Amino acid sequence: MSDQKRGFKTPFDHSTRFAQKRLHLGVCGSVACYRAADLLRAWRGMGMHVSATLTPGARRFVTPMLFESLGAAPVYEDMFSQGQEIFAHLEPGQHAHAMVVAPASADALFRLAHGAAGDMLAAQALAFDGPLVIAPAMNPRMWAHAATRANVALLRERGAHIVAPACGGTACGDEGEGRLAPLHDIFLAALKALSPQDMAGRRVMVTLGPTREGWDGVRFWSNPSSGLMGAALAVCAWLRGAEVTAVCGPGVRARMPQGIARRDVVSARDMFAVAAALWPQMDVGMFTAAVADFSPRPLGGRKFKKAEAPQGFSLDFLPNPDILQSLAEQRAPGQKILAFAAETAPDMNALLPLAHAKITRKKADLLAANRVNSADSGFASPTNSMVVVDANGREEIWPTQSKADVAWELCSWLLRM
Repeated sequence: MSDQKRGFKTPFDHSTRFAQKRLHLGVCGSVACYRAADLLRAWRGMGMHVSATLTPGARRFVTPMLFESLGAAPVYEDMFSQGQEIFAHLEPGQHAHAMVVAPASADALFRLAHGAAGDMLAAQALAFDGPLVIAPAMNPRMWAHAATRANVALLRERGAHIVAPACGGTACGDEGEGRLAPLHDIFLAALKALSPQDMAGRRVMVTLGPTREGWDGVRFWSNPSSGLMGAALAVCAWLRGAEVTAVCGPGVRARMPQGIARRDVVSARDMFAVAAALWPQMDVGMFTAAVADFSPRPLGGRKFKKAEAPQGFSLDFLPNPDILQSLAEQRAPGQKILAFAAETAPDMNALLPLAHAKITRKKADLLAANRVNSADSGFASPTNSMVVVDANGREEIWPTQSKADVAWELCSWLLRM
């Protein structure tokens, strides 16, 4: 579903890692402020506690009752609203782990940059010393103005994370950069503000999704991988501070933040070429892609006609490069490798010998194996149950959990090695 419609999805929607985290949401006057309700709903769906402040301008578009009904508590209005705590302007700074202002108006950017504290939201921001995420939204000419750019530069210099506006049509009819960023970018920026930055300084490459091996002008040999597990790993590494490049097979639709560099490929040989070129600059390789081991010998660039083989026909298959094993053999000292194995097995215990054999054969540091013949694990499933082994002989069997939580645990295991 497009971010322009209600609702959005990311690989971390079902993570339990942020349950009980406390977030404060500031909503400013903008036509886009109704979209903050979807952000609130998404964070609350993860078990997070969210409080909110609506500026007077925001309350001309949406009501405090909307945010209260979606679970925000408390919802602040004016500095001296009747019945409000006298020190309400200090409470987010005392309780919230991160603060998000979305949408942020041009006036709000000025107040935040210059420490003006004449309204509730500005005062709360001034008293807040945790991570601050700001998603501006305004007319393109207002966004391009030197005064706005100077305020944004000052906020960035002080450590605020700016989720830059997107390009497109705005409510006033103008076209350009100024509309609120895609919701998944703001959603994930908040999660990053709540995440440990224990992978900062590391460069991570993730291969994900299927490959397609064409055998005529229109048909191909492939598999049903969605790339969701790899996307969860890419997002997880980015949330925890890594510089991430995702090498994506065809059909990968998982939403990843703009901070992740994406390289799209089609065939196994395409993926091998791109991954091999990137690998020398990487600290970690996460090889989750469901790469075709073989590709059919092409019958040409035209469409093969049924009339040409009324009794059926055969294809010759040729081996593809083994991306994981080839790059493992080329790795430099200090480079770490996380490998994946998609297997069909009767139960989780039956995966253990397969996983141990593969980690030795592929020369990986850590290997996660899952049963693709299980309904709650493997291709296109939002969850995975895993057998995990490492090069030191340690092994664990993980019960079914979201792929986001699997990714979090795998990143943590790699950091301990």
